[in-house]
Amino acid sequence: MVHKILFWSGFGVAVRLWQLGIEMRPLLARESLWVYPIFAGLGGSFGYWLTGVERQQVEVLADRRNRLLEKRKRRAEREAAAAGEQGNRSEEGGILASTS
Repeated sequence: MVHKILFWSGFGVAVRLWQLGIEMRPLLARESLWVYPIFAGLGGSFGYWLTGVERQQVEVLADRRNRLLEKRKRRAEREAAAAGEQGNRSEEGGILASTS
């Protein structure tokens, strides 16, 4: 979690450097140094929010995966039971067909 917040903080600073590069202004001018922590904070808060979104998505996907596995298990059991019943019926049909 911390590495993502640090990454997005660095990304915020990189955005500020890119902005100053586009404007062709000095990167470390004394008048604009106070803006770097703001961009880093905004980037870090975005990273923190994104970490929460990722955690929620992982929980939803894990829940969905568990539900699908349970559904497949129930289906396999149902098909096995149906196949067992059909196997008994086919044996009975074979016996009746051979005796008549």
